[in-house]
Amino acid sequence: MTANWSYPTAIRFGAGRIAEIAEACRAAGISRPLLVTDRGLAGMEITTRTLDLLNEGGLGAALFAEVDPNPNERNVAAGLQVYRDGGHDGVVAFGGGSGLDLGKVLAFMAGQTRPLWDFEDIGDWWTRADAAAIHPIVAVPTTAGTGSEVGRASVITNSETAEKKIIFHPRILPSVVICDPELTVGMPRSITAGTGMDAFAHCLEAYCSPHYHPMSQGIALEGLRLVAENLRTAYDAPTNLTARAEMMSAAMMGATAFQKGLGAIHAISHPIGAMHHTHHGTTNAVVMLPVLRFNRPAVEDRLARAAAYLGVSGGFDGFYDFVGQLNADLGIPANLTELGVRDPDMDRITASALADPSCGGNPVQMTAENTRPLLESCF
Repeated sequence: MTANWSYPTAIRFGAGRIAEIAEACRAAGISRPLLVTDRGLAGMEITTRTLDLLNEGGLGAALFAEVDPNPNERNVAAGLQVYRDGGHDGVVAFGGGSGLDLGKVLAFMAGQTRPLWDFEDIGDWWTRADAAAIHPIVAVPTTAGTGSEVGRASVITNSETAEKKIIFHPRILPSVVICDPELTVGMPRSITAGTGMDAFAHCLEAYCSPHYHPMSQGIALEGLRLVAENLRTAYDAPTNLTARAEMMSAAMMGATAFQKGLGAIHAISHPIGAMHHTHHGTTNAVVMLPVLRFNRPAVEDRLARAAAYLGVSGGFDGFYDFVGQLNADLGIPANLTELGVRDPDMDRITASALADPSCGGNPVQMTAENTRPLLESCF
């Protein structure tokens, strides 16, 4: 399963294509890349091999890995120092969502003079950036969930306020993506599960969003099918490259589709992750069933059609039961308490959820009156 795609950016898809990393950098106009990844991946064979490939290609082997699971502005500042001191001219964003998001922001901020939070995804704030000063990005996902490799934004946590902020600019979209399913084989099963359900959540919320975007609607529906048919296999048989490849496709599809909107799943999981440092995709999976119940009046017919497409009988109820069984099969905690969220500040989380831009795409309007009970039902 090998392909070259140009939607939504240049994508080199197929097993073994990490071997093209040096050439991909040159195609993006990068001659001195900084590979950005998280601490857990820094010493793994897939990372050291990629650095060797860059070095053998005459591009050096520079690494920055001081990236937290929920990357924050301190990681950005440290990375920019390394980037500028090293005279780098582009980023290889490598890993799961944290490494990809942090790497993209480093390339974005490398030539900016304004502070990071001036580029939050609010109105036209992105136009404040000097587009000509944004450095090129090659993205290499090693998980199949966030789809950040084909996204025009990064999620960065403000460590002072414990809020997740979306930094947006059209040119944060990587110039070249290498999707090599072999890189995902070594993921821990819990990460396969959590990232896979992240892709499912992206597709589900995009599909249910009330905004008009038929192209995203179709992509989201097919992404749901790919996850439904392949995530269990990737979880149970990690070396199955067909399932791994299909999950990588689903991750990209989810990130492309959610231009249509996200919803209450992400509006809740963002503040939970920022305040309690939970895994993003796993948190999405945990709150998915309560949000489905919450949204049922607005999405019952739509999800009945999705269920039929997935080959699931029983309409909305069948879809709901399918999600519950999928979570159980993947070892997803039953609620936020089991996930490890202790002593939550419910008022603060509720307020943060309502302030999160994702809530604007929810099919049922989120209010202070109905969001607090929804949050309580997640525990």
